[in-house]
Amino acid sequence: MKKSLVWVLIVLMLSMGVLTGCGKSDASKDEAIFNAGTYEGEGKGHAGVIKVAVTVSATKIEKIDLIEFHESEFAVEPANKLIENIIEANSGEVDAIAGASLTSAGVLEAVNNALELAYLEGASSAAITTESASLVQLENKETDVVIIGAGGAGLTAAIEATQNGAKVIVVEKMPMVGGNTKYATGGLNAAETSVQKEKGIEDTVEIFIEDTMKGGGNINNPDLVRVLAESSAETVDWLMGLGADLTDVGRMGGASMDRTHRPTGGAPVGQHIVDVLYAKAQEMGIEIMLESKVVEILGDSTEVSGVVVETADGNFNINAKAVIIATGGFSADNELVAQFDPSLKGYGTTNHPGATGDVLTFAKNLDVAYVDMEQIQTHPTVMPSNNYMITEAVRGNGAIIVNREGMRFVNELDTRAVVSDALLAQNGATGFLFFDQNVRESLSAIEGYYKKGFLIEGATLEEIAGKLGVDATALTDTVETYNGYVAAGTDTDFARQDMKTALNKGPFYAVEIAPAVHHTMGGLKINTNGEVLNTSDVVIKGLYAAGEVTGGVHGNNRLGGNAMADITIFGRIAGKNAALSVK
Repeated sequence: MKKSLVWVLIVLMLSMGVLTGCGKSDASKDEAIFNAGTYEGEGKGHAGVIKVAVTVSATKIEKIDLIEFHESEFAVEPANKLIENIIEANSGEVDAIAGASLTSAGVLEAVNNALELAYLEGASSAAITTESASLVQLENKETDVVIIGAGGAGLTAAIEATQNGAKVIVVEKMPMVGGNTKYATGGLNAAETSVQKEKGIEDTVEIFIEDTMKGGGNINNPDLVRVLAESSAETVDWLMGLGADLTDVGRMGGASMDRTHRPTGGAPVGQHIVDVLYAKAQEMGIEIMLESKVVEILGDSTEVSGVVVETADGNFNINAKAVIIATGGFSADNELVAQFDPSLKGYGTTNHPGATGDVLTFAKNLDVAYVDMEQIQTHPTVMPSNNYMITEAVRGNGAIIVNREGMRFVNELDTRAVVSDALLAQNGATGFLFFDQNVRESLSAIEGYYKKGFLIEGATLEEIAGKLGVDATALTDTVETYNGYVAAGTDTDFARQDMKTALNKGPFYAVEIAPAVHHTMGGLKINTNGEVLNTSDVVIKGLYAAGEVTGGVHGNNRLGGNAMADITIFGRIAGKNAALSVK
């Protein structure tokens, strides 16, 4: 089969929900089907060419190596999972990984192209069908609470519901837990915490509320914001009680106090919290079903009774007394993003590939209410080359942003919306996040960027200016002026209030940045109990939601650090109330 025909068939089968390759899946284990050796193949992924090296013996696929892979970091795990499936099946006839269809298509095309070279004559003629196999109805399950999504909100809700006596099943469409939470780097905002008090930070719940309302353009639901702020300290203690390290406190954009809690040294918070929550869920024996997609919530606009789950083996129902929706936002579906905000059509995203707004489909029979769907946030410090997000904590710890003229043009700690708009107004619609060795040493997350090769480095201001292609005199003047503001404690250009350190210790570092779609502030309308409302503003009995899938908490702009607070605080609320409702 020619390569072009393979690709056409892969695309066709993707569109029909069935993805098969050119492998020979029914061969006897002892039948020679390959010429033993290593063969290379090439396919087209979401971000460019994907090349693989496939090593085969006479009878089986032994190893597959990715030798060229330009996909985002979010695609690495799905690609590796797909490779595992191919090796296990000893065939290219495997399904795409949910939420990573374009990457899956590229990997499968590359693998099958390599296998075409490896097959013995006549062994690669297995028929390819484009008809969907009929779905088998599997045995239904029963539980107290079913949770849709195994990200931070879903795992938190599962633990809290179990701690309150409920039997819980978590359903996750991706092949791994964590969702977007795994990629959160900055921290978790909380006020009046034990950690702040130990460090002498005089923050209050009221200041937290004021910052959040102001940051959200005062269109936030004030009742939800108050719950967020008042429950934050207790939630930090709860997480630390599970084993989380939240002992470092910094500040992110839009905050007037240091309240962003994170691991020691300013390490990324998301993966750490996911690890802690997942370990606890496993310890408690909570059932988590991966690669299982909810396609419908059973019920109507008054009451729900479970979900319909689709898997590779067939469909089944999970009958439950309560359902918690924790599926995250829709930033990874640009068509959906552009539907609510046409100005963002074509934008990249910082989100994992599963953030596709599935709730709009599986809950459409419930007449659920949505709020603030047009409020979509871009994150200003994203590498345009690969959509990798640079944490806001880099700015919080002292970095500045300069344009191609080597000049500052915004208060770096203003809200994400303001900084994003300012970047787009610059020559080339990008800028450079700039900092020195002082800042690098203050935040362990930066070491990860350095090891990945993301940072441009120069021993002197003149050297880094040359590497950036900016005027050395202008950049030197900018840095000297900023250092003067640090010494004086006043930024007379842009009124930046928190200036941690002078930028005067070489080497110096920079990374090109531009805005990318980061967070969808809109979603399901909930009350302070985490209950979902219908379009008549009436509670749908048994239906709860938490995290980015909900709207109202963040207004028109989410402050950095408030997402981690949102998913854990409202995850606990939804989990507890769902459990109490079924007793």
